[in-house]
Parts: sequence; C-alpha cells; structure tokens
Amino acid sequence: MPQTTHLAQEIATQPDDWERVVTRLDDVARHLPRPGERVATIGCGTSWFMGQAYAVRREELGQGPTDAYAASEHQLARGYDRVVLISRSGTTSEVMAVVEELRASGTPHVSIVATAGTPVAERSDATVLLDDVDEQSVVQTRFATTTLALLRASLGDDMRPVAEQARAVLAEDTSAAYGHLALAEQVTFLGRGWSNGIANEAALKLRESAQFWSESYPAMEYRHGPISIAAPGRAVWAFGEVPEGLPEQVRATGAHFEHRDIDPLADLVRLHRLCLGKADAAGLDPDAPRNLTRSIVLT
Repeated sequence: MPQTTHLAQEIATQPDDWERVVTRLDDVARHLPRPGERVATIGCGTSWFMGQAYAVRREELGQGPTDAYAASEHQLARGYDRVVLISRSGTTSEVMAVVEELRASGTPHVSIVATAGTPVAERSDATVLLDDVDEQSVVQTRFATTTLALLRASLGDDMRPVAEQARAVLAEDTSAAYGHLALAEQVTFLGRGWSNGIANEAALKLRESAQFWSESYPAMEYRHGPISIAAPGRAVWAFGEVPEGLPEQVRATGAHFEHRDIDPLADLVRLHRLCLGKADAAGLDPDAPRNLTRSIVLT
C-alpha cells in the first residue's frame, strides 16, 4: 500500500494513539458519563458512528440507557443526564447548534474535539482535547478511533490487547491479507451489537476514500433483502459476532465472506488499509475525497 498520503500515516499511528489516550483517563473521567446516568451522544458522519458504537457498548455493560444521534436529528428533549458531543474540527454547524441548545437547557455535556480554540471546544461545559490525534486528511481515522478507545476504556474495556491486534494488522503483507477484497467490485459490512457502528463507519470510509460501492447493515437484517445483491466478485465483511448459517448463505451466492475473530476496532484498521489500496487502484487521492471538506460549516 502507498505510504505517502496523510491518511496512510494517520492510520499507522492508531495503536499507539489508543494506548496513549487511555493514560489520560484519570484526568478526564470526571467529565465523562457515570454509571447509571441517562446519556446521549451527538455527532455527524464518522463521529455519529463512533457514538453508535459507544452507546451500544455502554448499554451492553449495564451502565445506563444511551442513545446516539446525528446532530441534525437528535431527540434531546426526551431528557438526558449528560450528553457527549464528538467533533474533530469543533466547527461543524449542526454540532455547534446542539451545544447552544444544551447551554440554554442547562444539560451537562462534554465535547471531544481535536482542535483547540474552536466554537465547540470553547462553548461546551467541558472539553476533552485530543489534539495529538488531529488529522490533515479530510478522511477521519485516528481521531475517531482514539475517541472510541477513550470512551470504551471509561467503560472498563481493556484496550491494550486491542492495540496489539491492530499492530499485528499493520504488520501484515497487504497483498496476502486482502485477496478477494482487493478485487471485489462491492463490499457490504455487517455488525452486531456495538459493532454495528463499526460496520457503518467501514462503509463510509470506503465511499469517502475510494468512491467505492459499499453498504452496511445489522447482521441479522442482511438476509431481509440486502443479500439480493450478493454475487460473484462481491464481498460481505462481518465485524464481531457472526449469526449462525450466514457465512454459508453468503458463499452460496458466489460472494466472498470476510470475517476475522479480533476486536472490531482492530478489524476497522484492516479496513482502513483496504481503503488505501482501493483508492490507489482507482487513481484517487484519499486525502482529498470528492465533494468533501474537513468540516461542514453551513451559512
């Protein structure tokens, strides 16, 4: 895979980023949700999907009701004890609007951002600044995954083995690791539980970086229609737990079934590397995806 892009360089730092952010947990824990609180997360695009993964993981661990909203479609009027906002740039219009709503209502909230001095960072109740994982590529990778690593660690997940799995992924020979995926004309990503957010993010990454046809669904929903596009030359990639019988049904269509028994966050790094290869094969610059900018600022 080419290593000259900002995206390639940012993908490669992730295991170290995750381990480093966990060392900050004692300093920032007072700003993060407490067990038993009713919590919502807010984000756009990748940040929304990281919120989805955290929300489900928090509920799986019995730490309290947690909802994940796109900033433009929130239902915060339902009432929450605390809100977590995720915004790499700190300037996204929809997230800024939610911050002002939260200030007006007096709802406790914390924003996780990568850029200091930005409106979201300055106007929030509390801010966790992750400027060491800010990115030059428009396509988000390490800021988002490091945010999720911090939030998972706050729930009690041990991120050390996850980082080690990601290092092993980064050490792989990609020509041998991807096979059918490198040649696939279409990939559908599946998740269960908290890995649904990872599947959504994986599909978005391929679309952004390589203008590639990718979709995502809950794994148990895949047979309720989406399997109709499975065919030779296409692939289905499952993160986390795989429903019984699904691999066999996918293979019966002629499509390739991809699954590895590692943490979905580490498996997402495998997908990041595939993005580099797909973008290179298409002659695209993954740092500058078509029609996208670092932050969506509405006027």
